[in-house]
Amino acid sequence: MSALSPHSATLSLPTRTADHPVVAVGSHVTSTSPGCLSSSEILRGQKTVEISHNGSTYRLQATRMGKLILTK
Repeated sequence: MSALSPHSATLSLPTRTADHPVVAVGSHVTSTSPGCLSSSEILRGQKTVEISHNGSTYRLQATRMGKLILTK
């Protein structure tokens, strides 16, 4: 998975202030509990997104049954 497919998206990591947690996903900013992202915010209407973590690329995929699969 070295190249991003047309169905891939880049995920921004959550940032917080001491008083008020803020989550940024692409251009969308949402207040939520610390460290919590909804799957719809992450997937943004796509079935699959790629996530870069510690030098590796992972794929997060939503199934037809509403489950999530994370693969390396």
